[in-house]
Amino acid sequence: MQSFKALAAARRSLPSILFSPRYRTISSAPNIAECEDLQNQVLVEGKANSRTAILNRPHALNALTTSMGARLNKLYESWEENTDIGFVVMKGSGRAFCAGGDVVALYHLLKEGKVEDCKNFFRTLYKFIYVLGTYMKPHVAILDGVTMGGGAGVSIPGTFRVATDKTVFATPETQIGFHPDAGASFYLSHLPGYLGEYLALTGAKLNGVEMIACGLATHFSLNARLSWIEERLGKLITDDPSVIETSLEQYGDLVYPDKRSVLHRIETIDKCFSHDTVEEIIDALESEASGSYDEFCTSALKKLKEASPLYLKVSLQSIREGRFQTLDQCLLREYRMSLHGISKYVSSDFCEGVRARLVDKDFSPKWDPPSLEEVSKDMNLFSDYCISRSLSCDC
Repeated sequence: MQSFKALAAARRSLPSILFSPRYRTISSAPNIAECEDLQNQVLVEGKANSRTAILNRPHALNALTTSMGARLNKLYESWEENTDIGFVVMKGSGRAFCAGGDVVALYHLLKEGKVEDCKNFFRTLYKFIYVLGTYMKPHVAILDGVTMGGGAGVSIPGTFRVATDKTVFATPETQIGFHPDAGASFYLSHLPGYLGEYLALTGAKLNGVEMIACGLATHFSLNARLSWIEERLGKLITDDPSVIETSLEQYGDLVYPDKRSVLHRIETIDKCFSHDTVEEIIDALESEASGSYDEFCTSALKKLKEASPLYLKVSLQSIREGRFQTLDQCLLREYRMSLHGISKYVSSDFCEGVRARLVDKDFSPKWDPPSLEEVSKDMNLFSDYCISRSLSCDC
């Protein structure tokens, strides 16, 4: 046990810049009712040899809050040290696994001038993703329903990801003036070909079958069979990943993307999204669509033209950097990028994007700068700037 604790301590000390105690904030102690409400946002089910964390904000599609991230950190670290627990499961309440971070709540915090509270959200969430990515026990995420943005971040780094016929995956951050974060630059950059660039820039959706086909999920099950899987997992007495995998396969389905799947357009994706700049990607898509009406190309172009010009460039660079970095390096870089994004160091696109799409819902964001041509060289190097800052100073 001593060697285990020593290893865990050494591992958890790696991202010390991001997770240092000096970043802890002081706040008034919550009352009992508040504590109970916060605990209810992440419920716990105890089984014979496992624990299940249930994201429980169904009215908000289980969107993540700072308190949820903090509770997950506490639970997972305690479960990891508990020798009576062999593995951990995570699932969501209602029709979603997790829609990502609660960006509307962040928007209102920023409007109230509570930037430090927003920084604490990203710190807490990214810490949990690092904990999950380095977890020493098998982990099963049941991705039934909406699984977007940070929802993918708190599941994909784990051992097993079970997609269903109800799963909807996306990283739609560029549409709200932000970059795919929560480890997205790591896992998207490791997808086949240039699929990661396509998903990051357009925010296109994948279903559960497509998640299996490209490697984002490890298993597939019909929603109707999930209760069988959960019952089987609840009876297991093991910490052996191979035993858990066998149980998942027992109730799983062998599936293939249908002919309309975007994955059948991988050659076009590679041809267009392999270019070095967003402008070149757009030119390639327009060239592909010019000969004949191509719904795939026109749809991708529409998404690109709706997104924040600045964050299209930032996101492309982030994915390209992610190919050559470890998960913890990606999280550190994304953390700095996120802090600069919410602090309006470069642009106010995040607040404007959330306002237009999720608050006022006029779907007419006023991006700053408004076009790719007006994104300056300094802005284009935003990601590089954050990388250099990430190891040298605080925000």
